[in-house]
Amino acid sequence: MNVYPVYIQSLASIYPQGEPSEGRFSACEPDYKEWIKDAGLRRRMSRIVKMGVTAGLQCLQNIPVKPEAIITATGLGCLADTEKFLQSIGSQNEELLSPTPFIQSTFNTIGAQIALLSGNKAYNSTYVHRAFSFESALLDGMMRLQAGDAGSVLVGAVDELTPTVFHILERMGAWRKFPAGEGASFFLLGNKKTMQTVARLVAVDMQSGNFSQEQLTQKQSDLLQRNGVSDARIVSEEMFKPICGEYQTASSFGLWYACTQLSGNGFVLITNSWLNNYTAVLIEKFTKE
Repeated sequence: MNVYPVYIQSLASIYPQGEPSEGRFSACEPDYKEWIKDAGLRRRMSRIVKMGVTAGLQCLQNIPVKPEAIITATGLGCLADTEKFLQSIGSQNEELLSPTPFIQSTFNTIGAQIALLSGNKAYNSTYVHRAFSFESALLDGMMRLQAGDAGSVLVGAVDELTPTVFHILERMGAWRKFPAGEGASFFLLGNKKTMQTVARLVAVDMQSGNFSQEQLTQKQSDLLQRNGVSDARIVSEEMFKPICGEYQTASSFGLWYACTQLSGNGFVLITNSWLNNYTAVLIEKFTKE
């Protein structure tokens, strides 16, 4: 069976563009009117849905052919709507509840809204695997393209930060290394290299456990060796999390960072961690002619 290569054709990201305030970053949001024309729909959408949908639509702009799959990822989902729905259950004694917060709180809301707004009826799936969410979505898209089941796939990740979750995870020690963050990053993948191609996706790796730095370095070397790569530049979380902050799908911003902010071409390994979960994405970066 032929195994097709996987290329990143376009990408978009909504991320913090300033200094953290009180230990947390806030995403710099665009003017949503440009991307979501229906005012009524914008009002019904929560902040995370607007961020994810807009990033997805930005990634698809100037793309003549609709992707054959939309695959989204989120670590914790639509937190604000989930909190609103749970609070209304208690405050209204489980009676006369508005269905809107519940509908908007489901994990697949973002992928569904992108499909509705772009008129796409293809395969649509959402991965909610905490620190492995984005990499799981990326693997799904890669396998579809490698097998020839699709010619183009939209893959993205989005997470938001609410005051409630900030304080809960702060008590758990999640923000000890980096400030809390949030954002949305999307990538259009294809199996044909074009003039617009940014990079080739080579491999994705996920590991869970209490590893030493020496063990992690060895695992990274093994990943390179398995894919026939002798040397690669490392984009570690120390390079991109001071910009986007810490969240469960921050590796999606790390991939965007490696593709857009790193000069030159060649192999690049993007590494990330969340608690005792470790991920690595290997790409071959191209310089646009």
